[in-house]
Amino acid sequence: MNRRTFISLLSGAAAAWPLAARAQQPPGRMRRIGVLMNLAPDDAEGQARLAAFLQGLQEAGWAVGRNAQIDIRWAGGNAEQMRRQVTEMVALAPDVILASSPQVVAPLRDATRTIPIVFVAVVDPVASGFVDSTARPGGNATGFGSADYSTSAKWLELLKEVAPGVTRVAVLYHPRNPGGLPMFTAIQVMAHHDLIVRLAAQHRLPTIYPLRAYVNRGGLISYGNDVITDYRLAAGYVDRILKGEKPADLPVQYPTKYDLVINLKTARALGLEVPPTLLARADEVIE
Repeated sequence: MNRRTFISLLSGAAAAWPLAARAQQPPGRMRRIGVLMNLAPDDAEGQARLAAFLQGLQEAGWAVGRNAQIDIRWAGGNAEQMRRQVTEMVALAPDVILASSPQVVAPLRDATRTIPIVFVAVVDPVASGFVDSTARPGGNATGFGSADYSTSAKWLELLKEVAPGVTRVAVLYHPRNPGGLPMFTAIQVMAHHDLIVRLAAQHRLPTIYPLRAYVNRGGLISYGNDVITDYRLAAGYVDRILKGEKPADLPVQYPTKYDLVINLKTARALGLEVPPTLLARADEVIE
């Protein structure tokens, strides 16, 4: 199954899941789940991530209108808007909040130390101050890390392999992300991905990205975990918290598999010949 089909299926699940009748949760009070997304509501990647999360909730037995209420807010990469959304979300007093990226988790943690938080796409939650340790988070937050520091060396290795002529490398990272500098890159504010890809193409720069979404939009190559899968897994942590477990006792999880995605159309536009050995190792090749 290709990624486009997968996203379409997930989007369908997002539309249909409130009608699910196969939930196994015992009767009880309605539970309120908050979702804070750092992307814009019309962003296809954001919709795919949300659909994966909702599908995970459905599989765990949660259905809107029967035993769950979902409050979703989008920030579109705007820090001021995110702060407003955080204030509004905390005022709703949900039972648990799904938070996407450090730019969401930071103001949310400033606003509440009691409402449970499950985060996704955070590079270093310890350095960010979100948890005491990955094994024992210790507070009201836990979730899923996006990568480990060794990945940055792999990015440089792959970039040199696809573009051997590269001798100088520029690094982009978000200054408000404490994990960004040691990772060499942590571009979590996805509202800028189209601009970054466009500028790389305009200046004919071979570029490697940490997320597949950039390559889907015309970037050259990416190497990283499948963030959409993490959103589905995050639903499992939300389920466990709603059933009585505490974030302090749920360890932060990190990906065990990283995907290599290559855009051959972009490679040709840059005048690059991708080595057959690299193509053979790719998890996905975009023609």
